[in-house]
Amino acid sequence: MMKPGKAAGLSPVALEFSMLRIASLFCALVSLALWTISPANASPEKFSEILTRDFKLIQHSSVKTIGPVLEAIQQSGFDGAAEFLGKWQTKELWFREQDDRFFYATTEDKKTYELIDAITGETTAGVGKREIKQVKPNSGVRRLLDSALLQFRLTSSDTSVRSASLDSIERDAKPEHLSVIRNAIKDEIDPDLRQQFIQLERLLTLQFGQASQERISTAKGFAGSLDLDVRAKLNPILQTSVGFAKALPRDINLARVIVPGKTTIANDGSATGFSVLDWWFTEQKPELELNEAYALLVKEKAAPALIDRQQRDAALIAHMKDGRVGGYEISELNSEKVRDAAYSSLARSGKVSQTVTDANIKEAVGSYIFYAAYNEPDAEVTTAIRETLNSINASVRWNKFLDLALDAISLASIYFLAAIGLAITFGVMRVINMAHGEFIMMGAYSGYVVQQFVPNYTASIIVAVPVAFTVTFAAGVALERLVIRHLYNRPLETLLATFGVSIALQQLAKNIFGTQARPLTAPEWLDGALVVNDVVSISWIRVAIFGLSILFFTGLWWTLNKTRFGLETRAVVQNPRMAASMGINPDKINMLTFGLGSGIAGIAGIAIGLYAKVTSELGNDYIVQSFMTVVIGGVGNIWGTLAGAGLIGILQKLIESVNPSNTLAAQTYMIIFIIIFIQFKPRGLMALKGRAAEA
Repeated sequence: MMKPGKAAGLSPVALEFSMLRIASLFCALVSLALWTISPANASPEKFSEILTRDFKLIQHSSVKTIGPVLEAIQQSGFDGAAEFLGKWQTKELWFREQDDRFFYATTEDKKTYELIDAITGETTAGVGKREIKQVKPNSGVRRLLDSALLQFRLTSSDTSVRSASLDSIERDAKPEHLSVIRNAIKDEIDPDLRQQFIQLERLLTLQFGQASQERISTAKGFAGSLDLDVRAKLNPILQTSVGFAKALPRDINLARVIVPGKTTIANDGSATGFSVLDWWFTEQKPELELNEAYALLVKEKAAPALIDRQQRDAALIAHMKDGRVGGYEISELNSEKVRDAAYSSLARSGKVSQTVTDANIKEAVGSYIFYAAYNEPDAEVTTAIRETLNSINASVRWNKFLDLALDAISLASIYFLAAIGLAITFGVMRVINMAHGEFIMMGAYSGYVVQQFVPNYTASIIVAVPVAFTVTFAAGVALERLVIRHLYNRPLETLLATFGVSIALQQLAKNIFGTQARPLTAPEWLDGALVVNDVVSISWIRVAIFGLSILFFTGLWWTLNKTRFGLETRAVVQNPRMAASMGINPDKINMLTFGLGSGIAGIAGIAIGLYAKVTSELGNDYIVQSFMTVVIGGVGNIWGTLAGAGLIGILQKLIESVNPSNTLAAQTYMIIFIIIFIQFKPRGLMALKGRAAEA
């Protein structure tokens, strides 16, 4: 028996090669068939068949009949399908009955038109208006066309187009968008956009979903969310309308019963929609005033209308006879009281309508029950959304507290930087330096000058720190040598002298830099903010200042407690004579200590200048807080300065949170609190003990 290859007269190699060629040809044919039937590569002929078949439906389109046509066009895969739907929607689609063809028409004189075939793109010029007719979809069809076009945009290969379409839906969501979004989610491959799709689908489900359980489960899924879009979609669902009746209707979704003239507490524990804390600190007004309630009754013809002065006077004029009206001479009608009496007389005689008194209004309003009913009829949905909003509001309050705490810590770090130099000169040396704020100002201006020569902002800040320290250190040494050394143990004279120096330094800065604020620009990597969520955020500059304050605290503590200079400084502070007898030069230590405090103030000026305006008055904004920080913390104690800065920062932010629009009032209340605090703790939070305290 012979082998098949031999019977055919082919070698094994030739047979194998022939089989490979047949297999390759078969795969090519299959691929060609799949490419031919693929919607993405559909031919114009298929699209033409749809337009020919549904020619009449497109001409006379309606919401009831157009659905299958749109679905067929979307599934056709024709490249020009989206353009066709867009022209249809904007009424730029025309047709010619003699050959059942659609065109895009343009004209300049409205007499002759240039036609562009909707399928082939062929152009025909000079066509008269009688030969073609315009497709005019109604508003309902245009709405469906918009959804169909949206489907094209949401499935576009361009990520930016899909993203822009999602943003468009978020801005102006409609019920028909829900099904479009759900269809598009399945094909989305970009992970970020897919998450945006899912979020938007959930939000639209809340607004336009048909099934109650679906909306309820979606609402519960947002519990505790801090997303602003979520709150923006949830709150409108809880909108209410005010109504009245003799007895509460049973066919409404009741939100609350309203007592006209009194503040209404809703059944969720809030006062007319506010949190209890807001209700406590905010002046409350009744949800419905008595006059407003009566106006509702009048509008629904449940009570007689009020008679205003114009109507009263018109009635009096109409009933004048023989110089009298309502029993009064015309000459007597010179006051509102007499006119009211004359009108009442006419009313008692039945000639005019009775006036409505305050007692009448109270009686009419009191005979009805006023209520607020949710516009959303499903009580289970509103209950779920209200519970979700309560959860969200609780989460928002906690995060606002965290944001307030971060602001307080940030402010405390700024005060600490401003006061840490003063903690040395005043806290350690007992010198009241009223020019300390001007050293902060000098440091900020030093940073500005450096940036004029070093254009790179990061490099300029690195260079500005030692420059500012050197400049203010030298200025501090000069001040100590020329003024302070002659005034030790004379606090009043020191205060007056340094106050005069501060005025002179401010005027000098105005002469050099002018009165206009100068910019001290932060590097790009300090732009923006550290955003934790939609509620909590803090600028990177504040974060950097916080880190700098920690660095300075650590460095100063180590200098004063772990170095020879610190040991000598503490020795001079406690007992100058004993320190001198041990070989320490008190004058030199005082000079270097004052210079160190001034130099630190200069570096603080750079940090403060990165977010504040650099002017000659910059130091005035921090001198008072700096003294308060040192005094509250405990004179001569670096840990006390840190604690004092924290206390003042927290206290100021707490007061500002009650009345955020008035920071001056917050500072005033803070000073009053500190005055009271010092009465009970005159040595501060962390007072020194032993000889250091007595020095």
